[in-house]
Amino acid sequence: MTMPEFSRPARLDHISPHGTEIRIEAKPQERAALAKRFDLLSLDSLEARVRLESFIAKGLYRVSGHLSASVVQACVITLEPIPAVLEEDFSMTYAQGSAEEKGGEGKVGEVDIFMDEEDPPDFIEGDAIDIGEAVAEQLSLALEPFPRKAEAVFASEEEEVSSPSIAPVVESPFAVLARLRKN
Repeated sequence: MTMPEFSRPARLDHISPHGTEIRIEAKPQERAALAKRFDLLSLDSLEARVRLESFIAKGLYRVSGHLSASVVQACVITLEPIPAVLEEDFSMTYAQGSAEEKGGEGKVGEVDIFMDEEDPPDFIEGDAIDIGEAVAEQLSLALEPFPRKAEAVFASEEEEVSSPSIAPVVESPFAVLARLRKN
């Protein structure tokens, strides 16, 4: 397993019973690595305010927070740079143990997923939650999947806009027969 580009492990035994607040910010080399990972022209800033809460009775941990990022993506049509500022709130749940343990005897348990419900918990490996990687994942979800400049159009769209296609009127074979019948 490779080390994440933006790793900020938060040890589970350091989480206060009333929750723990953490502020993280990506360093220039981490931003460059994340920009490469997410195919960005640049990632000029990335920071997050994160709150960690533990629900020990249930074996669950919640990571919630707000990320701020300044990104530059390439237009999918012109490849010109498109700068954007992202502001996103997020919340994730983690469970101690592994998927194999939760499913029993090396089997992964079944999880029912409903569109209006929260995602199932991610499993914690070891004794820490990597909140840096959690923020990086949320950044990837916040990015525009197909960035496009407002004035950029595909070649086929340009042709439609500049000269709407007017199909030549072709006489129907039945109209030709009807005309012949009259004559």
